[in-house]
Amino acid sequence: MQWRHTFQTRIAAVLALLLLVVVVATYFAVKAATTRAVENQAEVQLNTGRQVFERLLDLRGRRLQYGLDWLTVDGPFKRAVASGEATEIQAALRRHGTGVSSSAVFVLDLDDKVIASTLPVLARGQLFPYQEALRQARRSSQQMLIVAMDGQPYLLVQKEMLDPQPIARVVMGFPMDAQFAHELRSMSNLEVSFLSVQDDRVGQLFTTQPDGYRATVTSLLRAARLEPQAQVYLFHGQRVLSQVLPLANAGERDEVRVLLQSPLDHALQSFAPLDRQFLAIALAVLLVSLAAALLLARRVSRPLDALVQAAERIGAGDYRTPVRVRSHDEFGLLARAFNAMQSGIAMRERQLAHNALHDPLTGLPNRALAMERLGSAISARRPVVLLYLGIENYRVINESFGPQGVEQMLREASRCLSMSLLASDTAARMAGSEFLLLLENTGIDRAVARADRLYGLLTEPKHIGNDEVRHEVSIGIAAYPADGQQVDELINRAAIARHDAANLPGHLQIYQPDRDLAHQRQIALIRDLRRAVIERELFLCYQPKLDLTHGHVRQAEALLRWQHPSFGQVSPAEFIPLAERTGSMGGLTLWVIEEAIRQMAEWAQRGLPMQLSVNISVDDLADDELAVRVTAMLMQYGVAAEHLIFEITESAIMHNPQQALSVLEQLRGCGISLSVDDFGTGYSSLAQLQRLPVQELKIDQSFVRNLDSTSGDGVIVRSTIEMSHNLGLKVVAEGVEFEHSLTLLKRWKCDTAQGYLISRPLNAMAFERWMRRERVPI
Repeated sequence: MQWRHTFQTRIAAVLALLLLVVVVATYFAVKAATTRAVENQAEVQLNTGRQVFERLLDLRGRRLQYGLDWLTVDGPFKRAVASGEATEIQAALRRHGTGVSSSAVFVLDLDDKVIASTLPVLARGQLFPYQEALRQARRSSQQMLIVAMDGQPYLLVQKEMLDPQPIARVVMGFPMDAQFAHELRSMSNLEVSFLSVQDDRVGQLFTTQPDGYRATVTSLLRAARLEPQAQVYLFHGQRVLSQVLPLANAGERDEVRVLLQSPLDHALQSFAPLDRQFLAIALAVLLVSLAAALLLARRVSRPLDALVQAAERIGAGDYRTPVRVRSHDEFGLLARAFNAMQSGIAMRERQLAHNALHDPLTGLPNRALAMERLGSAISARRPVVLLYLGIENYRVINESFGPQGVEQMLREASRCLSMSLLASDTAARMAGSEFLLLLENTGIDRAVARADRLYGLLTEPKHIGNDEVRHEVSIGIAAYPADGQQVDELINRAAIARHDAANLPGHLQIYQPDRDLAHQRQIALIRDLRRAVIERELFLCYQPKLDLTHGHVRQAEALLRWQHPSFGQVSPAEFIPLAERTGSMGGLTLWVIEEAIRQMAEWAQRGLPMQLSVNISVDDLADDELAVRVTAMLMQYGVAAEHLIFEITESAIMHNPQQALSVLEQLRGCGISLSVDDFGTGYSSLAQLQRLPVQELKIDQSFVRNLDSTSGDGVIVRSTIEMSHNLGLKVVAEGVEFEHSLTLLKRWKCDTAQGYLISRPLNAMAFERWMRRERVPI
């Protein structure tokens, strides 16, 4: 109870303090807003007055220009000006009308000297003081000019008099005097004052202010700074919003200023009754609010106990007991919110527990739950067979259909897996496009049969949008306890079997005990391949290519070799696929190209010019900068582009024909020769071959090794040679190992032969010695 009383007191005190702060802040805010509103209103009035003044000034200038236009076409006045007599000009002006008589008129000759003037201050023959300003106004098409003349501001307009050639220039001026100031005051409700300064002499003040204020107005006009914004000044005990504007634009020493003033205090006095009324209302509201705060504090404290107890239960993990507050106000809403929060927390905890063990995309168990269930089966010594599945064309689907297509593919695959499960089985998504099936109490034979049926189900044509897609699936199989005793060990071995299934014929592969060593060797090769170039473990061998027409060797193929410090010489058939799979092929190809170019340059210096062939892969054809890089290497070592031949397999070209064609055309444009390697083993068409910018075909050694004139291979080789020659292509036959094969190739007009019969691949030094001897069977 003591807590409740203290809480009520604190609520009442806080509310009272807040109300007091709000009332005081509101009062001063309203007062400040009122003052600002008056100032804004005065500023608006001042801006409006300034616009009225500018408009009136422009209107007077136009009227003055109209009068001047009539004057300059008046015949008697024109004759008087032509005579050059001031008396005749004055008489003509008097006859012209009152509009001219109220203005100052100056007639100037072509040298800007005064011929006649209505102002005595300017005598005949005197140079008009603002002649330069008039010229500048004519050049800039300025209609009006404001000057300080004879102690007061004048608005000037000018026009040439023609008869028909210019004979004089007439200037007409409107005096900006007290009458003009009072006219502006009547239109803008502002106090207006004019003051001119000519050659540092202060002219007459024209103002709408009382005579007693004239000295203050003069001082303010002379001392005020010319600013674009109006300023508040204390003017004879009253606050006045004032703005001083410059008017003269005829010279640096002459100045005309106008002062516009709008009083503030008079406007503020009208708000004084409202200020007192607002203060009285604020005090009354404060007293009533204090009483209401006491009642509210007493009411708030009652249901708080129930809410505090509910919070303690929720903190302890009890989400079942509801909060009971019978009121229908905010506390009732808060009680219902507490109950909804309890249900929401319980639901989220269940969802978090589910998400921690399930894949959000497919809804299948994730790796953690699969490992947990496999561990449970191992602990209970229940036999388990693991089916590790992978969708091999995952990247192709991603490139073709994007993330949405991949998600559809994974959901479809998970649906197929779920349909094939028995009650004791588990299907889980491991990562990416890999899935794991745990088949408990199942023998290896039944597991293989189920895997085969599952393969057929997964590889049925599926539709992504309007396109039909077939999944390329590989399945690895491992069993407990035969293939391992630990969870990680079994999963890794099932993954190794899946990898073997992807690289070997067939779609299924059971784990082989010796695959761990092979897997470790692959990991070591992938790791060491990154540093093989730096450690100088890579080198090139060169296999001669015999020109069958001339009987000499001027070409060779550069072949990459790897001397591993632990495994010895590693076959390219082993490490090249690893490089392609790990994305290292691009760097290897660039090293091979540069080493081949460097070796050609070195042999050329020793009088052994050679043309070398280098193999490039599908990854290299995806590099749009390949031609630029190779050209830079050729220039660096001073080797001509025609000495370099790039060999590309049919499958590499057909992987992405448009991209491959673009890169090949760039290479050919640099002068590099191109050859189709392993021709006959791919699936390119003759039409596709004709489009490629290649100069050579290389018949695969599988057709050449056991060549016979009557065999099917012989028919293929002979037909390929004739077809290639008809297409304007040279032909290279690789895999020549027997004399009769070489004889048949010469008879069929094959251009070049390569194989063990001629020479095995040799390192650079051995190849050079071989070339010096060049003992080639003819």
